[in-house]
Amino acid sequence: MTKPGNFERHCLLPRTPFPASVESQKPRLKKAQEFPILEKQNWLIHLHYIRKDYEACKAVIKEQLQETQGLCEYAIYVQALIFRLEGNIQESLELFQTCAILSPQCADNLKQVARSLFLLGKHKAAIEVYNEAAKLNQKDWEICHNLGVCYIYLKQFTKAQDQLHNALHLNRHDLTYIMLGKIHLLEGDLDKAIEIYKKAVEFSPENTELLTTLGLLYLQLGIYQKAFEHLGNALTYDPTNYKAILAAGSMMQTHGDFDVALTKYRVVACAVPESPPLWNNIGMCFFGKKKYVAAISCLKRANYLAPFDWKILYNLGLVHLTMQQYASAFHFLSAAINLQPKMGELYMLLAVALTNLEDPENAKRAYAEAVRLDKCNPLVNLNYAVLLYNQGERKGALAQYQEMERKVSLLKDSSSLEFDSEMVEMAQKLGAALQVGEALVWTKPVKDTKSKHRTTSTSKAAGFQQPLGSNQALGQAMSSAAAHRKLPSGAGTSQLTKPPSLLPEPEPTAEAHPAEASAQIRENRSRMTPE
Repeated sequence: MTKPGNFERHCLLPRTPFPASVESQKPRLKKAQEFPILEKQNWLIHLHYIRKDYEACKAVIKEQLQETQGLCEYAIYVQALIFRLEGNIQESLELFQTCAILSPQCADNLKQVARSLFLLGKHKAAIEVYNEAAKLNQKDWEICHNLGVCYIYLKQFTKAQDQLHNALHLNRHDLTYIMLGKIHLLEGDLDKAIEIYKKAVEFSPENTELLTTLGLLYLQLGIYQKAFEHLGNALTYDPTNYKAILAAGSMMQTHGDFDVALTKYRVVACAVPESPPLWNNIGMCFFGKKKYVAAISCLKRANYLAPFDWKILYNLGLVHLTMQQYASAFHFLSAAINLQPKMGELYMLLAVALTNLEDPENAKRAYAEAVRLDKCNPLVNLNYAVLLYNQGERKGALAQYQEMERKVSLLKDSSSLEFDSEMVEMAQKLGAALQVGEALVWTKPVKDTKSKHRTTSTSKAAGFQQPLGSNQALGQAMSSAAAHRKLPSGAGTSQLTKPPSLLPEPEPTAEAHPAEASAQIRENRSRMTPE
């Protein structure tokens, strides 16, 4: 018979471990509460962010930051990205700076700080932060690329080129090539820009933006074959690329194929119905077809969409001159001069309008300014000489006539420039009226321009074609300069000429003395937009 004490001891022995195990688990639970996992919901934050469900993402971030007392770096980082997407750049900058304090050796945090500074327009501060990030990661092409972009905004193009070349040495990207090409365009070096874009096309032959830009550069230089080739390649890879279609239509418009160009523009109008260059080109197509009312309507729409584009105002002034609406022409040309005060042709057209408005004194001032600004165009001097002759100032007219002859001689020596026969005839009559005889430069009138196409070197040598700009890269606005003389009967005529040649439009009187110079220039103008 067993003793009660022994029975109790045997019964209690197996039970003693259970209470001890329960007690041993209690401290573990308290330890888990004291040291929570800081990033346990990062996966959920990332999931909402990549799904662009920003409201749910911010709710999870708020909960995560409350649990971690604001120490979760990933949650702060994502919240800063969301603030930047929402346009709250200053708030995102402060959060990225917090991330940089939490992880001072992380280059990505410094890159984001510099990016926010760049978006705030603080380019010098951004450069300093990027340099700090470069010390942490010297082989990051993105840092070099962004440094180059910051230097571009500071107009320090040499440093920008060095940084962009370093970026290409580390890793080649299309965007780096594009920015490097824009630097050369800003410096006015088209040849180097073309070389850069050619290398970019070799690296990325299916990039339609590179192909289109290269085609536009060739188009500006008058190399139409290569321009058409690259624009065609761009349309092969992307048939709906409206930039390439607009450029191709502009090239057709340059050669006088207005109906084909309008067909191209009809396609572009479906993609970008509010494009100012599109409506400008459509208006000048109608001007080429002598549908002046339709031209004014399209140009007015282009002016509504881009009220500070001087080329549109230039074309509006031209069309109104053609329709003999001189007051309206004066209005648009004056506005164009305010936006582009260094262009001599605008002052010449303004002088023509003032002459027809019977304000010869202001017309003389406008001609004088045009002569001062334009060192290449002989038509400015021709029109000015005829105005002075009609005002009885033979000495001044003779001086302008001789200056015109000098410019013509230089143009003929430097290029295969051909002049319109009507311009030659007017110059001959003015020379006879001034009793200077037949000038050597006008001894042989050339063939009519309607029977022979102008050489592509005309606009390049004479300086009549404007370079591609940073603010529109979409196509070529065809501009023309026209001067009209006042007939004795009070009527006036106008004549359309074919681009891109230098075409005057004189109207001789029955006598050998000209009444007023009349000249018309038709030229192609293009602009590209950097950034």
